[in-house]
Amino acid sequence: MNKIESNNLSKSFFIDGVEIKVLNKINISIKRGDLVALSGKSGAGKSTLLQILASLDTPSSGSIKYDDTSIRSLNNTDLSSLRLNNFGFVYQFHHLLEDLTVIENILIPLEIVNKSINKLEVSKIIDEVGLSHRLNHHPWRLSGGEKQRVAIARAISMKPKYLFCDEPNSGLDPVTAIVIDELIQELTKEYQMTTIVITHDMNSVLEIGENILFIDGGVKKWEGNKEEILDVKVKELYDFVYVSKFLQKMKK
Repeated sequence: MNKIESNNLSKSFFIDGVEIKVLNKINISIKRGDLVALSGKSGAGKSTLLQILASLDTPSSGSIKYDDTSIRSLNNTDLSSLRLNNFGFVYQFHHLLEDLTVIENILIPLEIVNKSINKLEVSKIIDEVGLSHRLNHHPWRLSGGEKQRVAIARAISMKPKYLFCDEPNSGLDPVTAIVIDELIQELTKEYQMTTIVITHDMNSVLEIGENILFIDGGVKKWEGNKEEILDVKVKELYDFVYVSKFLQKMKK
């Protein structure tokens, strides 16, 4: 089913004996094939939530289920296997190896797990991300958008059920950013992945926002889609969407 559910998910840190709440009782349900834009201000708790949903961090309380399997029921070996065989990751800084070519970077995950390489499938993925002409180039010869395409192709090569993207178009120009958003949309649909994209860019939110979660101060303040977000009444979200004085005038 590729479904992710969280129930009363909370995360706290203690600094000098003082509790700092990062997430507070987050309840979400994301079904197979959904692409969710997880948005909010810097420091809202987005990255922490993504890390926990991707089993890279543990909550202080609450639960997470992948399909019907509770993360708390898995030992470290099972958890590593879950991540390795079912999760794909795309980060804002690409994490490409400069000494390897594009094709070599894409094949890294398959080689690490000794997974058989289907050249036709790999070629198909490379075509889909528009990098057929860059196969033997090194990352230092690529633009920022092309590097992000390599990172996406690398994640997709493992055929993940779940794709976690942390600010995938950060630092890109608006046109290239939309291209990356559209690519993630297309691949999510084609491979029927459950995809979560962290973004604070309203262009991205409106581009991919069939499902939007807005977090503020570690609390889920709003959930909806891009049509609903433009008429939202939640103050924290309204201030986030209409932060520009120009947009505030347009809204009036």
